[in-house]
Amino acid sequence: MAPSLLGGFTKSLAMTVLSEIGDKTFFAAAILAMRYPRKLVLAGCLTSLTVMTALSVSLGWVAPNLISRKWTHHVTTLLFFVFGILSLWEGFKEDGDSEELAEVEAELDANFKSNKAESKSKSKANDDKKKQKRPFVLQFFSPIFIKIATIGLAADENPFGVVLGGVLAQALCTTAAVMGGKSLASQISEKMVGLSSGVLFLLFGIMSYLSGPEGEL
Repeated sequence: MAPSLLGGFTKSLAMTVLSEIGDKTFFAAAILAMRYPRKLVLAGCLTSLTVMTALSVSLGWVAPNLISRKWTHHVTTLLFFVFGILSLWEGFKEDGDSEELAEVEAELDANFKSNKAESKSKSKANDDKKKQKRPFVLQFFSPIFIKIATIGLAADENPFGVVLGGVLAQALCTTAAVMGGKSLASQISEKMVGLSSGVLFLLFGIMSYLSGPEGEL
């Protein structure tokens, strides 16, 4: 049975929405929209995120042509479980404060004041201290796990559906960030986002495990 368009669309949509809300890209778009024209920020963010999603899906589409679909299915299932556990771990570790928003704002301020070496060094030092509070595994996976998950999803589901779901989710999240600005971003609970993402990834992992390769039980 061929992977369904609806299955790839819904999984990609849900996964990307929960992964992008509270992500550095979301916070950066919210802050930049307060300093530059919103239309330009929205266009720039959507273009880069759409290209990133398309490239990830392309890699996932090619994967089954290089190795058997059975193995790509098993790898995708394993990734869902790994990301689910990591997201739950990160969610439980969070204290509810929006540290990610503060980190992104500090980084952007440092870039805006790059001609002032002292300000930049101070911001970098504060950012390093915040990062040291997080486990190394989470520092590594947080920025890239959505890309890897998209590649795995595209290898196991309908690639066109994954692209549509991913692009729509990126558009919704980025538009909300640009329109809502920092006031909206500051209301997001990173703890709840992490826990919700973890549950979703584990659910996808269970569904993938039960379905078996090619959708066969």
